[in-house]
Amino acid sequence: MGLCSGICVSLQAINTLPMKALHDRILRDGRCLNGGILKVDSFVNHQIDPILMKQMAGEFARRFADCGANKIMTIEASGIAPAIMTSYEMRLPMVFAKKAKPSTMADHYEAVVHSFTKQCDYTLVVSRNFLTPTDRVLFIDDFLAFGNSALAAAELCRQAGAEIVGMGFVIEKEFQHGRQALFEAGHHRLESLAIIESLEDNKIRLKQ
Repeated sequence: MGLCSGICVSLQAINTLPMKALHDRILRDGRCLNGGILKVDSFVNHQIDPILMKQMAGEFARRFADCGANKIMTIEASGIAPAIMTSYEMRLPMVFAKKAKPSTMADHYEAVVHSFTKQCDYTLVVSRNFLTPTDRVLFIDDFLAFGNSALAAAELCRQAGAEIVGMGFVIEKEFQHGRQALFEAGHHRLESLAIIESLEDNKIRLKQ
């Protein structure tokens, strides 16, 4: 193996290492509920730890530094915190898809998504003014479960003629196979800061 190949392999290995600070916090403060639900609402998506959020955003920025994005995208409400912090770290604008169409939004794209946690369908909307064919989009969200939200965001980008250049998730629940669904849809640049292998018996098992 040449020197360049060795460096590339090493960088790739470093790029996919789990984020220890997030792992430790999940094990300390995460709670399991029946039905494969992991509650991280004390530090990620209800009450927010800004120090940890900044660390996670920095990690996203590092992992996606070469993706060529010119815009960050997410879905309200839980994705906004990691997305806005990542947009700050990468010095890029951020847009979020809304779950209800405001009366002031005249022209928009829309896509239907099924919520795993709420067990209902809702329609995502984003203004045509803020998602355009010139956009190269990095999608950031708090969870990757079945992949429904990410696929809906990708559909909004398809309608706009924008390109998804990467997807980043704070926590991936591997056992719900969202990564496979995204791969099959043609999205191959995926990064998760923590991967949950199993929540069986209400025990958190993290991929190391």
